[in-house]
Amino acid sequence: MFHHFHPYEPFLNINTKKIIVGTLPPPRFCTKEYKTNDVDFCYGSSDGLLWKTLDIIFNLNLEYKNTKEEIEKRKEFLISQKIGVCDIVNTCKREKVDASDLGMRDIELRDILGYLKKFKTIETIIFTGGNSKNGPEYFLRQILKKEKIEFTQVSNEIPKVHSFFFDHRKIQTISLTSPSNAANRFIGSNSHYKEQKMKNPNYTTFDFRVEQYRKVFLEE
Repeated sequence: MFHHFHPYEPFLNINTKKIIVGTLPPPRFCTKEYKTNDVDFCYGSSDGLLWKTLDIIFNLNLEYKNTKEEIEKRKEFLISQKIGVCDIVNTCKREKVDASDLGMRDIELRDILGYLKKFKTIETIIFTGGNSKNGPEYFLRQILKKEKIEFTQVSNEIPKVHSFFFDHRKIQTISLTSPSNAANRFIGSNSHYKEQKMKNPNYTTFDFRVEQYRKVFLEE
């Protein structure tokens, strides 16, 4: 049984307004057996599309290599945009060594409500995926249910929006289409994607993410 732990502490500060919430980075980030274009930082997997999407939206001119300079670029961007990262899973065990959320066992969650209470400027949670089992929204729903905190739907359109009240303030949640390539099949079945693909055969699943993420990360 593989012990999969989160190698990064939450990246938060007193000015953070939005937090990106996922589960765990791929197991190789625990064992430090990086791929060539991995970056040793949150969402630094060369297989993931979060930083590649943000790179396009904000013209960051990122390079995908594991250097201190590239790590600092990402940190400086997050700080400048008042964005934090606070994945919801602390540790789990796996029979198969992969990044599948469904493959997680004996899951230990982070105290997400504790972080919200400590960093009182946080007003938006951005999930890297929807409400599938063992996803970040799934776990938050469980936490809120246990605390008897109502989780209210605001918009059922993609990306779905919910809200809840905690620590005397309203917190909004937004469920992005996952930056994992595994979500491409879901995107392919989306009506908006199909419409755009009909208009422009060169429209891609990556374009779909850029369009969606731009609205979420650029909104005030």
